[in-house]
Amino acid sequence: MNIKGILKFILFLSLGVLILWLMYRSQSAAYLEECQKDGIPIADCSLVDRIVADFKSVKWIWIIAILFIYMLSNVFRALRWQQLLQPLGKTPRFLNALGTLMLGYFANLGIPRSGELIRAVSLSRYENISTEQTFATIVVGRVVDFLMLFVVIGLALLLSYDIFFDYFQQNFAMSTNTLLMYLGILVLLGVIGLLVLRYILKLPVDQGPPIVRKLKEILNNFIEGLMSVTKVENKPMFWIYTIGIWVCYYLMTYICFFSFEPTSFLGPIAGLVVFVFGTLGIVFPSPGGMGSYHYLVTQALIIFGIDSINAFSFAMIIFFAIQLFGNILFGMISLIALPIINNK
Repeated sequence: MNIKGILKFILFLSLGVLILWLMYRSQSAAYLEECQKDGIPIADCSLVDRIVADFKSVKWIWIIAILFIYMLSNVFRALRWQQLLQPLGKTPRFLNALGTLMLGYFANLGIPRSGELIRAVSLSRYENISTEQTFATIVVGRVVDFLMLFVVIGLALLLSYDIFFDYFQQNFAMSTNTLLMYLGILVLLGVIGLLVLRYILKLPVDQGPPIVRKLKEILNNFIEGLMSVTKVENKPMFWIYTIGIWVCYYLMTYICFFSFEPTSFLGPIAGLVVFVFGTLGIVFPSPGGMGSYHYLVTQALIIFGIDSINAFSFAMIIFFAIQLFGNILFGMISLIALPIINNK
């Protein structure tokens, strides 16, 4: 790793730790206040002890189910990746596609966003495919997932608009007219942004300042990568795999509700909203979404009436189950198994 990579890793790790520490401090203060109201001595009131007790209360059968669904989502992703590589005349073995995928997730825990490169290099090594071609298919998959994220966000807003509205009205004293005004501003900015992008794309290659030419290059590559999906042979299966990935992601959040008593009464809509918030937290480039994931999941659960301390415990439970235990376990298995599978 070069100096730039090391500095980037330290920066994002520090941000994740800072967010998590600030959350812990605020939750600890709230827990102490709750203990005082209940007449519990401060010496017997530790948030760490409370979180440990919450972990002990977890129904682990649901955690096992979550890990199974998590691996099912990775099976779908590996199968979809095989499809993206087929137009290049390459059909990697399924175990190599799955194993290198898990290696990438494992790497992301240490160095955010390094997993894509690890995946590309590892598969190229085992399947004799150029790294550039492999990496291009990973980018295409990310583009498709990016679009799916917007679909899921839109679905969450459509199904739970009243919940979001009540939350903003109670916490930010926001009237209906004010909320509609903000939504109108967002729509207007979106339209302006599309018009600017259209103008940039119509510019000749050699015109405009360097930053505009660079932006045009990025946009053209983005569109070209997206259009490469049309070269997939079995398009219906490609989209079935894609939808399967995102359904599994949603189920992991929803099913985790049943593992923890304070969230066990929450329904499917709550699962969708918490899933969207958590996904946005994972997008933040801290290791595994550390800190940002906890914060957004906690805020989403507060919307549905879960107190902040229980919400924080839930965020810790699902984060450790998937991001740490799941990725470390299956990542280590892949690290050991891949050389054995490919030993000639």
